[in-house]
Formats: sequence, C-alpha cells, structure tokens
Amino acid sequence: MPDNNINNQVYSPPVIDFVTVCVEFCAILEGENAVSREEWISKMLKILPLMYIKASLLPETVEMNDEAAETFVKEEDYARVSASVSSIMGEEDVYLDVFVEDMKYSDRPVSAFVSENIADIYQDVRNFVSVYQYGMTEQMNDALLACRQNFQTYWGQKLVNVLRPLHSIFYNKEDNDPLLETDLNEEDLWD
Repeated sequence: MPDNNINNQVYSPPVIDFVTVCVEFCAILEGENAVSREEWISKMLKILPLMYIKASLLPETVEMNDEAAETFVKEEDYARVSASVSSIMGEEDVYLDVFVEDMKYSDRPVSAFVSENIADIYQDVRNFVSVYQYGMTEQMNDALLACRQNFQTYWGQKLVNVLRPLHSIFYNKEDNDPLLETDLNEEDLWD
C-alpha cells in the first residue's frame, strides 16, 4: 500500500471523528474532577452511542507491520478506571447480561459489571489514541486495524450491553416521578 494511501486512511474524516470521540471518552474517565453519578451517566449515555457509530464507520485497512501494536494502558490504569467507575456506580455497578458466551451454557443469569465493561472499552481505545499521539503513520494504520477488529469482535458488544443498565438507571428514577409521589389513581388523571 503506497504511503499516500495510508495517509488517506489514517487521516480520513471518519477516523479523525472516531479519534476525537475516543479522546473525549478517555478524558471523562481520566478526569480528576469528581462528578455526580447522574452527570457521569449522562455523559456516558451521550458518548458511548457516538463512539459506536463512529467505530462502525471506520474504514478497512491492512496490516503494515508484523509486530504487535504497542500497548500503553497498564494494569494499574485499567484497575484505576474500573475502580473509579465502580465507585461512581455503587451497588448499581452489577447487572444481568444475556449477551455473554457463558449464558449459552447456564440456566442462571450471568452478572456483568458496568465498571469492567467500561474499563475494557477504555483499554482498547486508549491504546489506539496513544498510538495516534505519536503520529507514526504505519503504527497508526495498524492501531486502526486492531481497534476496528476489537470493536467488531469484543468491545462493541460490551458497549451496547452497558448502555442498557445506564439507560435504566438514568431514566427510571422512581423517586423523581411526580405521579408516584401522589395518591392519584387513573381516573384522577383525566379530571
């Protein structure tokens, strides 16, 4: 693949859009400022679908190097992100997941954790963004290939799975529903 063609791929508008969204996602997770659960979930409910759309638009590319792509996210980074999300989510960190491989062989529900899924997504996109920070075209191409493949086979499903509990927590706030705070019955609603 000629060098100009690689530049066209790694600097194409869909890739730059994806990089931009990934940088914002990483900034939210790496931020030192404490935010409320409601604010954090609101941000995730906006950025995750956008990241999914942008990842699905990434162009196909071919591997340029035989070496494995460099990883930047260390075990401590993963653990820090996971612990931070777990702290924000509290007891609502755990949810039942039906789209996991173990569910096929189980007669009981399988638990998943918002914090682990977010940390898994973070690990892959942070590695991708870190390669882009160096601006070395062939490595960027291979990082793009790896990220696209991982999206298709691994973290894309985790992303859509985690949206369900986040949506439920954010939009099903029974304690803020004015109808639940009164003693109205259906007939009173139409009067």
